[in-house]
Amino acid sequence: MLGRGCIRAALAAAIVALAAVPTGASAARDGSPFPGRALFVDPESNAARQAEEWRATRPADAAIMDRIAAQPQADWFGDWNDRIRRTVAARVNQIVDAGALPVLVAYNIPLRDCGGYSSGGAKSPRVYRKWIRRLARGIARRRAAVVLEPDALAAIDCLRPKRRRTRLRLLAKAVRVLDSRTGASVYLDAGHSAWQPAERMAKRLRRAGVRRARGFALNVSNFQRTDSEIAYGRRIASSTGGKHFVVDVSRNGAGPAPDLEWCNPPGRALGGPPGTASDPLVDALLWVKPPGESDGECNGGPAAGEWWPEYALGLARRAPWGG
Repeated sequence: MLGRGCIRAALAAAIVALAAVPTGASAARDGSPFPGRALFVDPESNAARQAEEWRATRPADAAIMDRIAAQPQADWFGDWNDRIRRTVAARVNQIVDAGALPVLVAYNIPLRDCGGYSSGGAKSPRVYRKWIRRLARGIARRRAAVVLEPDALAAIDCLRPKRRRTRLRLLAKAVRVLDSRTGASVYLDAGHSAWQPAERMAKRLRRAGVRRARGFALNVSNFQRTDSEIAYGRRIASSTGGKHFVVDVSRNGAGPAPDLEWCNPPGRALGGPPGTASDPLVDALLWVKPPGESDGECNGGPAAGEWWPEYALGLARRAPWGG
């Protein structure tokens, strides 16, 4: 259980996140879910628990780990969750009751990660459609932001043509379900600036139903610099009807590795705290990938998604902010 001081710090971080998001009529009219809303800081996150565990024996490291624990991060849902409707509903209820905006990631597309470190996903298109409907029922009409299927479009080349068409239909269906049955704003994942050309990604987004989404998400679980992603996002937006986007800045404080290694590359750093950018097409800068969760069994890491405290500590120690 966290001490009272850490809980107070977490609540203060949520207030900071709220203050960083602009309010006003113009922001409200454009449909962004973020203006005027706090982002949830989980007092029971892996980083928060780790900081408390180290408080007595490794106090300096605990203080560095607090840099992660004090920031709002997205919640990921996939094939590891039982009873997805109940699980999502419980988390959304917790976040809404705290006066914050849920930021959720749907990560269950069939043939996920093409057999890579994060392979898995729904067993069939039918199972996926059912899963998305249940996830939508968990959100219901509460306001939320949903990042839809990281890497599903950028990595679609690994699939044969028939399966590519199926994936595009599944994503379009997921957008329609979330748009029509929930209060969520949907951001279709669009990879990052060092992966696919903007024109190609825009075409894929159009085929995957971005017209009905709020927009798209960039740099999820990657390390590209924020300015590069905003420039890339603007090029995509110009071919998708001016769609808005969000950028994952959780681990881009040192930019990408020199060799563009994406799986637990050494020497990386936390990006800036979640907030906003000056560009009007950027709805938010978020921590979508929780810093410290492994990218996979590479560079000494545990399985994908598992907590790796020493890697988290390195990210936080090299953060270009926080003292």
